[in-house]
Amino acid sequence: MKGRNLPVGAGPLNIWVYGRGLIRAYLLSLMLFLMGGLGITYTSIGENVYPILTSIILIISIAYAAIYVAVKLRAKGWLHGAVVGIIYITLIVLLSRIFIKDFAFDRFILYRYLVSIAAGSVGGMIGINIK
Repeated sequence: MKGRNLPVGAGPLNIWVYGRGLIRAYLLSLMLFLMGGLGITYTSIGENVYPILTSIILIISIAYAAIYVAVKLRAKGWLHGAVVGIIYITLIVLLSRIFIKDFAFDRFILYRYLVSIAAGSVGGMIGINIK
């Protein structure tokens, strides 16, 4: 069954596809954050680059997960991608709420939600069109 695309339709198999896509996205995020941290630490790049770096990593990771999910499910890529984006950022927000005492839900979090939905939708559209 390895490498095969799963049948389209609502059911428990979609949960596994979403889960695998999200795990891949979080691992990619971790690797990119480590590389970014090393770049900021050992080069003359200032820390003022970090906010844009986090946005770029967010977009790349969500798009990657959305592409993976859309390729596996083969239908409604934009919708599956948007759902992946929402789940990805919701888990990040929940973990932030648990571990950061001064965490506040503000307009920047809303911005991240909108970016996540857009990145997921575009990634899903790309994934559907990949043969």
